[in-house]
Amino acid sequence: MARTFNLKLKQMDIPLIQGGMGVGISLGNLAGAVMQEGGMGVISLAHPGYRDPDFMKDPFLANSKGLKEEVAKARNISQGKGILAVNAMCAINRYDEYVKAALDAGVDAIISGAGLPLSLPAITQGHDVLIAPIVSSAKAAQLLLKSWDRHYNCTADFIVIEGPDAGGHLGFKPEELLEHTAKSVLDILEETKPIIQEYEDKYDRIIPIYVAGGMNTKEKIQEAIHHGASGVQVATSFIPTIECDADIKFKEMFLNHNQKELTLIKSPVGYYGRAIANPLSKQLEQGRVAPTYCLNCIKPCDFKVTPFCITEALIQAAKGNTEKGLIFSGMTIPTQTKLRHVKEVIEDLVGEVK
Repeated sequence: MARTFNLKLKQMDIPLIQGGMGVGISLGNLAGAVMQEGGMGVISLAHPGYRDPDFMKDPFLANSKGLKEEVAKARNISQGKGILAVNAMCAINRYDEYVKAALDAGVDAIISGAGLPLSLPAITQGHDVLIAPIVSSAKAAQLLLKSWDRHYNCTADFIVIEGPDAGGHLGFKPEELLEHTAKSVLDILEETKPIIQEYEDKYDRIIPIYVAGGMNTKEKIQEAIHHGASGVQVATSFIPTIECDADIKFKEMFLNHNQKELTLIKSPVGYYGRAIANPLSKQLEQGRVAPTYCLNCIKPCDFKVTPFCITEALIQAAKGNTEKGLIFSGMTIPTQTKLRHVKEVIEDLVGEVK
C-alpha cells in the first residue's frame, strides 16, 4: 500500500520529487507524468519558452508564456494527482519576476537553489504555495532557515539536500568532487536533521527532507528513508524516458554512455556542474568558447569574458545537438539500452518502499 506524504493540504502518494532540469529537459510532459504517479513533478524555470518564436526578442515574455503552457500541460496529464513545482535558480536575473510568473501560472511549490533563496518568503507572501530551498550543507540550511525565521517569521515547507553525486550545478568545491572527498548526502542529512528539528519545534510542524544525488535504486532510497529522509529527489533517471521533454538524441546520450565518461564544467552561474564529456566539454578544456549572443539571463555572467554561454549550450542540448550542447548529468547514469516510461522508472525506484 502506498505511503501518503502530506505537505500542507497538498498530497504526494510516493516519496519522490522529480528534479528540475533545464533548459527544456523537464517541462510539462515529464512533470505531468511524474505527478500522475503521485509524485512531485518539477518544471525548470530556466527558459521554458525557449522554443517561442519571440524568445530572442523578449525572453522574459516568452518564458512567462511558455511556463503557463507547460503548467497547463502538466495539469492536464496528471489528472489532479501529485504536486506541481518549479525549480528556480537564485542566479537568474529577474529572479523575483520569474517566481511571480510561476505563482501566476498556479504552481503548488517553488524549489530554489544555485544560491540561497533568502528573499523567497517575501516574493511568495500571501500565496498558498510551498517554498523549499536546495542546500548542500548543514551550514547552508542553518543560515537559510535562520534568515527566514528572523526576517519573515516563517520556515521552509520542505527541504532538498543535494549531495555530490547530483547533476547540474553543484554546491561543492571542484577538488571535493574530483577527489571524492565531499561529504555524502546521507552524512549531510545527519548533520542537518538537528537544525531542521529546531525549526520544526518552533513552528510546530514537520519539515520533510528530501535527499538528492545518486538516488537511483530502491535500496538507496530505502536507506535514505531509514536515515530520516521523507523521500528523495531524482532527476537523471528520468532523462531516458519516453515522457522526458528533451530531444531523442539528448535522451540517447544516457543510453550509450556511462559514468566513466563524466566530466566537470565550471558554469557561468558560478558553480561547477557534472556533464557527459562531448566535443563542447573538450573545447572548454582548451579555452573559451565565445558566445554568439547574450540574453542577460545569469547574474554572475559577463558576456565579454564568460567561458561560454550556458543558455546557448543548454538549448542546443535540449534540441538534440549533442556536440555543441551541454549534457548535464548526475553521477549515476541509468544502465539501460532503451527508453522507458516514467511509470516503469518510478515502480523500480519506490515500489513498496516503506
